[in-house]
Formats: sequence, structure tokens, C-alpha cells
Amino acid sequence: MTPMIDCVFQLLLFFLVASHFEEEAKVSGEGSLEANLPEAAAAMPMVMRPRELIININARGEFYIGGDRLTEAEVGQRLQRASVDNPGRQSVIIRGDEKADWKYVARIMSLCNQAQIRDYRVAVVPENAPSSSVP
Repeated sequence: MTPMIDCVFQLLLFFLVASHFEEEAKVSGEGSLEANLPEAAAAMPMVMRPRELIININARGEFYIGGDRLTEAEVGQRLQRASVDNPGRQSVIIRGDEKADWKYVARIMSLCNQAQIRDYRVAVVPENAPSSSVP
């Protein structure tokens, strides 16, 4: 008799809790919308931070993003697009060759500011790190 009473109480609790959630959904309007949501194979949840944009500058002052050589104007366009796609959340890592003039690094910083990207960093190798470990 005791196991049957336990089962009845568990079923009663389950239905009470389930009906409470359904009522809340109806009151808040979440359960009333009949919609077929689209499917997306490459959808990313909104809680993920966007990938960092890495801009490489070689010794001659040429800009590379993802292996592609870009002009200064193209880098600016790419930064603008990244800023629009991820407003306030886009980060940029500037990797300048130690033999490159600082003006190229400063120019990328200026382009980041123009694109409203405030999270940009210059990559360096710590002094005590082995020379083969480049970030």
C-alpha cells in the first residue's frame, strides 16, 4: 500500500509543477506564439564571444588577416564590418614584426578606434620566454 501512495503523491506533484509552468508561459505570452523556427546548421549561441581578429604586420609594413594581404583601406573595412557584426564585443590582436615601424601598429590602433573597437592588444613575447614560442 505504501508504494502505491508514494506513486500517487509523485504523480500529483509532477502535474502540479507542470501545470504551473504552463500557466506562467501563457501569462507571459511565451507559449501563445505559433511559429515554425528556421533551422541553421552553423548557428552560434549569442553567449559566445566573437573570435578575436588577428592582424599581422610584417617587417615591410604589410597587413595580413587570415593569411590574406590587405591594404590599409581593406583592413579598415574589415574592422568596420567586425564592429557592426559584434557591437562592443569585437577584440583585435595586433601582431607587429619587431623590425616593422611603430607607425604601422599605431595606424591599426587608429583604425580600431575609428571602427569603435576598444578591445585591441599588441602581442609581444615575454623577455624570459624561449624565442621559438611566438604567440
